[in-house]
Amino acid sequence: MDLGTLKAPAGATKNRKRVGRGDGSGHGGTSGKGDKGQKARSGGKVRAGFEGGQMPMARRLPKRGFRNPFREKFVAVNILDLCRKFSKGAVINEASLLESGIVKKKGSNIKILAKGEINFPVTLKIANISQAAKNKITAAGGSVEEVI
Repeated sequence: MDLGTLKAPAGATKNRKRVGRGDGSGHGGTSGKGDKGQKARSGGKVRAGFEGGQMPMARRLPKRGFRNPFREKFVAVNILDLCRKFSKGAVINEASLLESGIVKKKGSNIKILAKGEINFPVTLKIANISQAAKNKITAAGGSVEEVI
């Protein structure tokens, strides 16, 4: 048996609708496109957002604000979250945060923030950390290594 001999089971495939093959087919004449007009012609489409010459909705509505395409988005991780998932002497990095479920997606920009208290030493190897969070971790006897 090879791939060339495989066949789909009966009823699994269906012939495509062949239009424009004579009036006897039921799909002849205008081929299901109705009568005349732009949409009956070959290549007769209107561009996205075109409303027949009427001022399009995208241009009628007022524009507000500014969208920065270069904005960096961070996943905020608080010291409180670290205390719940890690124990004394743990080495915390991006991989361990993913394993523990604190961070959901790989490749996220992670920033450690200072909400909560920590009373045991941990080693933190992370790219972004607030100054207040760094002070709390070092005060508890831990260390912070900023990895790029």
